[in-house]
Amino acid sequence: MSHTVITTTTTMTRTSGESGLNLGYTRTIPGLLKIGQLISLLIAFLCVRCARGWPSWPTFQYFEVVTLWFFVAFLIFFLMHLFRLQAKMPCINWPLTEFFHYSVGCVLILIASIVASVKSSGVSALVAGSVFGFIATFLMAVNLWTSYSVACGPQSGRSCPLTALSFALRSSGCTAQGLHLVLGF
Repeated sequence: MSHTVITTTTTMTRTSGESGLNLGYTRTIPGLLKIGQLISLLIAFLCVRCARGWPSWPTFQYFEVVTLWFFVAFLIFFLMHLFRLQAKMPCINWPLTEFFHYSVGCVLILIASIVASVKSSGVSALVAGSVFGFIATFLMAVNLWTSYSVACGPQSGRSCPLTALSFALRSSGCTAQGLHLVLGF
């Protein structure tokens, strides 16, 4: 009886393009938009936080909570792109997650900025905070517009929610097979 032994050796090497840190992202349009959002939200929060004599406590507390919450969320998204962590979590559809987050953030920060500008009573730090809130809202709207094409890209004859759901189901590694049949796409 003869036996054959086959030995397989696999070697993993990293090229320079696969490193853990993606500094090229900071030079792309989405990267620059996220940096601009982070800076404007931080300045808006600090302007309101350091102001003395708030004319309306609930208004500016809401403004602080919203700006700080979205600052932390955008920082997490920025670090996810910077360290390429999306590939390590394939169960989450990141373009769709960011699209919904920008949708909610754009509306909430716009409301907070409008109310803060109306209730600022001429306090210059509060006016500056609301202006930076409007700048952050504008940057979020631009980012929302650019992420719309990724999350709800052009499909023939389909509306955005179905296209986005279909995109999420097809791109996610953690979906049920029968869900495609039940939803009909």
